[in-house]
Amino acid sequence: MKSIEIRVPDIGDFKDVPVIEVHVAPGAVVNAEDPLITLESDKATMEVPAPRAGRIVGIHAKVGDRVSEGTLIVSLEEAGGSPASLAGASAAQSTPPPSAPAPAAKAATGASDLHAEVLVLGAGPGGYTAAFRAADLGKKVVLVERWPMLGGVCLNVGCIPSKALLHAAKVIDEASEMAAHGIGFGKPAIEPDKLRDWKDSVVKRLVGGLTQLAKQRKVTVVSGLGRFISASQVEVEADGKRTTISFDQAIIAAGSEPVTLPFVPHGDKRVIDSTGALAMEDIPARLLVLGGGIIGLEMATVYNALGSKVTVVELMDQIIPGADRDIVTPLMKRISKHYEKIYLKTKVTKVEAKADGLHVSFDGEGAPATDRFDKVLVAVGRTPNGKLIGAENAGVVVDERGFIPVDKQMRTNVATIFAIGDIVGQPMLAHKATHEGKVAAEVAAGKHSAFDAKVIPSVAYTDPEVAWVGLTENEAKAKGIAYGKGVFPWAASGRSLSLGRDEGVTKILFDEASERIIGCGIVGPNAGDLVAEAALAIEMGADAHDIGLTVHPHPTLSETVAMAAEMFEGSITDLIPPKRKSKQTA
Repeated sequence: MKSIEIRVPDIGDFKDVPVIEVHVAPGAVVNAEDPLITLESDKATMEVPAPRAGRIVGIHAKVGDRVSEGTLIVSLEEAGGSPASLAGASAAQSTPPPSAPAPAAKAATGASDLHAEVLVLGAGPGGYTAAFRAADLGKKVVLVERWPMLGGVCLNVGCIPSKALLHAAKVIDEASEMAAHGIGFGKPAIEPDKLRDWKDSVVKRLVGGLTQLAKQRKVTVVSGLGRFISASQVEVEADGKRTTISFDQAIIAAGSEPVTLPFVPHGDKRVIDSTGALAMEDIPARLLVLGGGIIGLEMATVYNALGSKVTVVELMDQIIPGADRDIVTPLMKRISKHYEKIYLKTKVTKVEAKADGLHVSFDGEGAPATDRFDKVLVAVGRTPNGKLIGAENAGVVVDERGFIPVDKQMRTNVATIFAIGDIVGQPMLAHKATHEGKVAAEVAAGKHSAFDAKVIPSVAYTDPEVAWVGLTENEAKAKGIAYGKGVFPWAASGRSLSLGRDEGVTKILFDEASERIIGCGIVGPNAGDLVAEAALAIEMGADAHDIGLTVHPHPTLSETVAMAAEMFEGSITDLIPPKRKSKQTA
């Protein structure tokens, strides 16, 4: 058989056009005129077809590459006979990312107990979204989940139960603070068992809804720990039994696990992670939170409201290091009054489990050499599960940290296997996983989809909440981006004052030349709800004029977004407008 090189044909005046989709994989059999790749020009998409029938023996372009006329894209082995004579071969892996060599996939062995057109490994927000979307597009779907219930970490021991407890904490704190305004409720009587039951009931209701949605879509759910045993099979183990599932395409949504620390006795029940904190087996008198990030501070918020004396230790020089300092400062000021201690630029060097408690050694500014706590919450981040799913047996590349590299279509180096969510990289957020899950499912079903979100918002559901989206000031400065900003203090917001909370701030960053919004940071009650408007504005390419002229309801917290834009423009009337430097013209 003759091997030929297929290059980008004459595409007119276009040069360096991006590849937005690769339709084939090495080993695939194609007919003449079958699409090989799709390119995107300024005005339209164009497919590059196969000039003749044959088998794909090499792919030299991937999604995101820029190509021009003459660029090599595919190597094709011409069919000696009819294309049907080649149809028995299965698709192999596509060219792996240059950052890591692809492991050799193991061959499929033995018969399977079940077959799926699309197998989804992991039923968290990204996984069940992918499964449901694929089913809606006509695919036979099998959803494998290690937990006994759908929803993964987020629904069962993460996002949802934490928000239930944070609401309880908010009610406790608001009731206490109303005493200064003439309404006293007295000290709350906290019944941990009832509180835990209520939190669990919220989870149960949502899990029940997902279970019904899976049934209605005829998605087969298999419970147990799934691992790849080949590039077309997953083995699921549960209660000593093993089930082999074959698949045409797979979507990895296996998530992440809390990071453990070598100097912490994780086997001691007084040492907990976020899952243990949400189980709320008791309310410790003194709680140490290792990590001043989102997870640690949310749990600190809960336990402080429930009566624990909370100490937070953070290695960096501010809490929530990913956000701008001025957005975090109001939160820092508030919790400094409520928590026992907050140690910054401090690390824990040792935790000793003794009968009278956990003895902790510190190294940092202002921290004691040692202190004793009743419980220690380790919240220093999460690590992806890429090395725990047998990915090497499928030939899937996993980097040294456990992340799986993917392209914009969420495809791994193996053309028939996709990956989404925490396992593909930061930020590890459920809403990112959900959108990635839809993309993977749609591509698996033959649609031309890609993950092209400009920004992904982040929220700390603390009190006050901290939220940001797009560029932070720190990032803009580091990248040398010329920007302007509008900052509106909530002390000038009637709605904020009526809530008894004046510490909030809304800050918006604008590109200096175009005046389009490029980032936003908000701190204050319900900041997580408000930041969605900024995310939409960035996606839509809105400028300061668009935001400022959008009529917001009054009095609301949402109008602080418009007022921040007016502060940038200098058209604000609720405050004295700041002086703006005149624009420089050529």
